[in-house]
Amino acid sequence: MEEVIVDINNVSMCFNMTTEKISTLKEYLIKRFKRQISYTEFWALNDVSFKIRKGEIFGVLGLNGAGKSTLLKVIAGVLKPTTGKVEVFGRMAPLIELGAGFDAELTARENIFLNGAVLGYKKREMKAKFDEIVEFSELENFIDVPVKNFSSGMYARLGFAIATATIPDVLIVDEILSVGDFKFQEKCEMKIKQMVDAGTTVILVSHSIDQIRSMCSQGVILEKGKLISSGNITEICDYYYSKYN
Repeated sequence: MEEVIVDINNVSMCFNMTTEKISTLKEYLIKRFKRQISYTEFWALNDVSFKIRKGEIFGVLGLNGAGKSTLLKVIAGVLKPTTGKVEVFGRMAPLIELGAGFDAELTARENIFLNGAVLGYKKREMKAKFDEIVEFSELENFIDVPVKNFSSGMYARLGFAIATATIPDVLIVDEILSVGDFKFQEKCEMKIKQMVDAGTTVILVSHSIDQIRSMCSQGVILEKGKLISSGNITEICDYYYSKYN
């Protein structure tokens, strides 16, 4: 049996949502000082457990609000679960929010080194991979343009090119392949498959059931924060299609 690289064990994530309508920071601070703010609990994840094995492309399916993005943020370490434990055995590159790790005022060139540092890469690693990143992103003519002028597709190109320039142990991709043109999406899919051949494990969230079916081998379905099905991707996709279509 292949080794486990991501282990999600009884993970729950609770957010306290204010029931008050507060329009200014001053009003919030006054109400908080007077203890006049009340909250309701929202469980974005509820006792979720599964394992991901090394070398898999693992799909996460679910409708909007199912908890997919929260799950990925917990795996990436952006959020600490309320209860439960996540173990990741290796270096991770998360692509979970478009433009995360970028400074909008800086150029694409400057953001390559900034984003690389956020992902834990050394400056010399990024220098060695710089030309490859620019070529893959197809942004040669915009490399010295502040990224605040970029479209969402250009953000996606740059973010994906940086995250995949060196080979992480785990790559997390949240809907980023749905941004941009079809030709670049195909290019990203090919790159992901090459990375898997080189030993990378990929966790993929997509609203495209066809993309999940064609790329993944195992997966899970989330519904209102709960895991309702896991296993072979063909069975998962068939179940998902029959349930929600």
